[in-house]
Amino acid sequence: MNYNHPNRNSSTVSIRLMCAIVFFVFSFCYLYFFQADILAVAQHVLSKGMTHYKPFVGALIITLALQLLQLLVYFFLRLRKRSHALTYLLPMLVLAVITDVSCNIDHHFSMGAWWWVLPLIIILWLLLALFARALRDVEPDSESVGLFSRAMWINMLMMCLMIIGVVSIGNTNAVFHYRMRAEAALLNGDYQRALKQGCKSLETDADLQMIRMYALSRTGEMAEHLFEYPVAGNSSTMLPVEGQSHFSMYPVDSLYKFLGARPKGEMTTTRYLELMQRRDSIDDKRIADYQLCGLLIDRRIDDFVDALRQHYTEGDTLDIDHLPKHYREAMTLYTHLRSKPVMVYHNNVMDEDWKNLQELEAQYPDPTERKGKVEEHYRGTYWYYYEYDF
Repeated sequence: MNYNHPNRNSSTVSIRLMCAIVFFVFSFCYLYFFQADILAVAQHVLSKGMTHYKPFVGALIITLALQLLQLLVYFFLRLRKRSHALTYLLPMLVLAVITDVSCNIDHHFSMGAWWWVLPLIIILWLLLALFARALRDVEPDSESVGLFSRAMWINMLMMCLMIIGVVSIGNTNAVFHYRMRAEAALLNGDYQRALKQGCKSLETDADLQMIRMYALSRTGEMAEHLFEYPVAGNSSTMLPVEGQSHFSMYPVDSLYKFLGARPKGEMTTTRYLELMQRRDSIDDKRIADYQLCGLLIDRRIDDFVDALRQHYTEGDTLDIDHLPKHYREAMTLYTHLRSKPVMVYHNNVMDEDWKNLQELEAQYPDPTERKGKVEEHYRGTYWYYYEYDF
């Protein structure tokens, strides 16, 4: 009778332990640090806003559940030594599926191709696992299974390949991640944190631009910092009025409450802002900044000057001392572009910067090289956006 085979029974302990550590660390870090915002919007949409995802708790519970799934797979298949990592394929597959969230999930939820790909992969995996199980008895008991053994590194290679597969399948759309993290910050009332999401990236979309403009308006810094971020689309996407931009998690009523009223019926963003401006007996800086920045985004600089005179004049005099940065830049640009400006604006610092810009452009006759040099020194200004950011 064969009662004790201590080498056979304990031979895979080090391999099992190492695979478990690798999986637990990867799964938790992947869910907590990278995919938390994606899972948050998925839970929000699927629960219709009734529940909220907690990143740490969610990552821990999902990881432990997947680890339990692996233990169940191991209990039935008993894959040891070189093939032990195959018991993690099913948990890795589940991890890939739950993080493969569509960027349009709030418009339409669908399993996509998973409804037939998932069963197919499971069938192929079962065939491979059964084949590996059939071969386990021919593996020599004396084979080394230490940390630097061949069997260990075969398992680590399989774990790495599965990790690469999970990461490649999961949602890696940078702009979508920025948007969801920014919306999560808005939900917590942290507008500065919302503005930090993707602030160093040149990628953006209409939804992210709307979120940033709202956060900037909340902090009173829209006219100071708007063009320091990449701009997408035109003024019609500044607000979710025309349906060209939207929130996925943040309640749109909060935005309209901040601006003063919810639009009645269908109307354009421009019309909504005009009605809001007429509604108040005093000049509302929030609405004024949305109007003025919308004109700047559309490069309607002449209309901007006319609107600026309505909001930043004292009597018949332009309030030069209190113009935000982008308005100063736009007025300097207008003064130098128009041969007969209806309003002349001069600021010593702005005029000197404009002169330096002209000298820099004159040094580089090649358009591509000139754009690169101007971007290096003037990205984040309205001048760069007006002339180069198309």
